Amino acid sequence: MQKNGLHERAREIKVGMWIFGIFGFFTVSFFFSPMVLPTDFVPDLDARANALDYMTQDGLYSSGNDGKEEKFAWSELDLYTGFIYAFGDFNCHNKAERSWEINGNQMPVCTRDIGMFFGIAVGGLLFSRRGYNRWTIKDTCLSIFPDHWLEEIYRKNFRTYTWLMIGTLFCLPLIIDGFTQLLTSYESNNLMRPITGIAFGIGFGILIAATYSARPKFFKSAGEVRLPSGLRFELVNEEE
Repeated sequence: MQKNGLHERAREIKVGMWIFGIFGFFTVSFFFSPMVLPTDFVPDLDARANALDYMTQDGLYSSGNDGKEEKFAWSELDLYTGFIYAFGDFNCHNKAERSWEINGNQMPVCTRDIGMFFGIAVGGLLFSRRGYNRWTIKDTCLSIFPDHWLEEIYRKNFRTYTWLMIGTLFCLPLIIDGFTQLLTSYESNNLMRPITGIAFGIGFGILIAATYSARPKFFKSAGEVRLPSGLRFELVNEEE
């Protein structure tokens, strides 16, 4: 019997490992793609997020190449590196000053995105090892912590506050770094950006895993869910 009252946790392992595999693949590919391209093949990029700016060297989807001598088009690459750079083109601003270079080639996404993808992979792996389906998303998120840490929280029914507080802590480094940069003359650097991205990513990875793992249908009733401190869910019926 698992600590949540079920006999196995195959779904939690599967969901966590899928997240780890998908986001781990992208994280590794962000480093590997510029390594396998010819040296100095990818110039300094500067485009828009959520738009295609480097699909071709000229034309409708080439605004990132406007006015530049060195042009770049991911559609001219092989299938693998083309896909990774296309993914970065659509999802990231590709600003050169906020990105790393490998082999003289700018990486497909900025340093903050690298940290976020790595963090999500870590969050998925952590959930695969420690996460349990506990009916609701918030209780499933909190299940990664040892039950004896949560006993007082559950006795006082501070579950929601604790869940929100922990989520805020994961997001806070990124929020502080981003808004300080936006509202002041402070400019973040390519060491701080991935660090704040990792913190946010871990929390987001756990949330994704919990969202896909929290399934009431695996319990006969809410009362079957085992919670810290020996508590159980109770469904309250309103009296007319």
